[in-house]
Amino acid sequence: MKNRFLYSSLVLFLTISICSSCRNNQEVDKSNSTFINNSVSVNKKENKGRFNLPDNAQGFDFLPSSTTNQVVSHKYYTLSYHEEFEQAEWVAYELKKSFLKNSNFRRPFFIEDSKVSSGSASWRNYKTSGFDKGHLCPAGDMEFSEEAYNDTFLTSNIAPQTHDFNNGVWNRLEQKVRYWAGLYDGIYVVTGGVLNKDSQTIGKENVSVPKFFYKILLDYNNGDFKMIAFLIPNEKSNKPLCSFVVSVDLVEKMTGIDFFPKLKDNVEQQLEKNSDYKNWSFK
Repeated sequence: MKNRFLYSSLVLFLTISICSSCRNNQEVDKSNSTFINNSVSVNKKENKGRFNLPDNAQGFDFLPSSTTNQVVSHKYYTLSYHEEFEQAEWVAYELKKSFLKNSNFRRPFFIEDSKVSSGSASWRNYKTSGFDKGHLCPAGDMEFSEEAYNDTFLTSNIAPQTHDFNNGVWNRLEQKVRYWAGLYDGIYVVTGGVLNKDSQTIGKENVSVPKFFYKILLDYNNGDFKMIAFLIPNEKSNKPLCSFVVSVDLVEKMTGIDFFPKLKDNVEQQLEKNSDYKNWSFK
């Protein structure tokens, strides 16, 4: 009962915060100008190499903490699998500008992830459930390589999403992420659902249906960091993306995940408490 009250309070706080944020910044979202970068600067010498990530996208310095200790590394993304909810609590990857390509790859079937020691949920749980097999790392982010594209069809990389959400506001956000990756010469992406024991489940394996999905972006070019987080209900919405911007701190409270534990504490704290999106172009 206590957990349910806490969860309800957080949802109420979120609703008030995002409405206030978007209302106070309406003109920013409509502007076609590039916003002034008020990002946090860090000492480049002390952090040399921190933001120079390898081409195969492994060994990130920016990986979130895992509440399950089941971190699975694929060639182009990493995830933390949560067996209780039969999905990843987060998927993290770098989206480079050079990755932004449109390829006509043949869409493969979803298959289980052999690297998940406890076994990832079968795609059959989604059959007749009424929910989409929603990508966490989008296939559209990985069209630079057929191998990378096919890896996004592992069942460890999907979660139940309503069709109107998956095909609507979530798709809009994924396209905006690709726009920012091109504009800012690459960004770091962390995505997942807010997993809660009170959530609806589907299939024989009781795959949890998140009530909210989050996406957190970190821009680290040239040693200057800026961050933005989105928290969106798993339902149809025509609201502007700016109305879903929240602080990373709020997402951490709702998920129990420490998203950037290897950033310097003062940098992490300043970035994660901020819910201002003026540093990000919504053109």
